[in-house]
Formats: sequence, C-alpha cells, structure tokens
Amino acid sequence: MNPYVPILVMVAIAALMAIGGLAASRVLGPHRDNAAKLDRYESGLEPTPLAKGGGRIPVKYYLTAMTFIIFDIEVVFLYPWAVAHDALGWFGLIAIMTFLALITIPFVYEWRRGGFDWE
Repeated sequence: MNPYVPILVMVAIAALMAIGGLAASRVLGPHRDNAAKLDRYESGLEPTPLAKGGGRIPVKYYLTAMTFIIFDIEVVFLYPWAVAHDALGWFGLIAIMTFLALITIPFVYEWRRGGFDWE
C-alpha cells in the first residue's frame, strides 16, 4: 500500500467536512439581511463615505494589520528557539539576537513615526 494513501484519505475527509459544513450553514442558516448587517465595518469608526469605486478604507488599518503580522512571525520564530535553546548553544543565541535586532529596527522606526498612536 502506498504510504500517501492515508494522508490523501484524511485530506478528502477534511475537504468533505468543510464543504458539508458550508453547505449546511447555507441551507439551514437564517437569511435575514438588513442595512446594519450589510454596512461596512471599520474597527468601530463611522464608515467613510462611499466613492464611485466602493469607498476607501484608510491605509492605517492595513499598516496596523501588517505590524501585527510581523509580531506574529516573530513569535513563530522565537518559540522553537525557546524550546531548543540549550541544544543550539552560542550559535543559536547569536542567530536569535541578530533576528531580534533586525525586527527591532523597523519597530523603533514605526514607533518614532507615530504608527502606534491612535487618533
């Protein structure tokens, strides 16, 4: 038996479960659309007026989202180092300090520009 068959079976079952869940919610779920539900949401602020192209969301939202993604990536790289820091020795320490320095430089730059100040 091919060793990939169980993996393919598991992927097929997961796909069927996902599609089945979406189909069930579409069929069984309520369909009550109203103006509040269809309105755009901009992090608790009043939505900006709609332009011809469908309106614009301020760029600050995207910049804040990218900042959170950078910090999530930082945690993803720091966690394995924290688990295996004894086995890595000095090389691991120097590598992680270099990584932290490279992450800290843009963080300080954004902080000084006022990227974390909410208006």
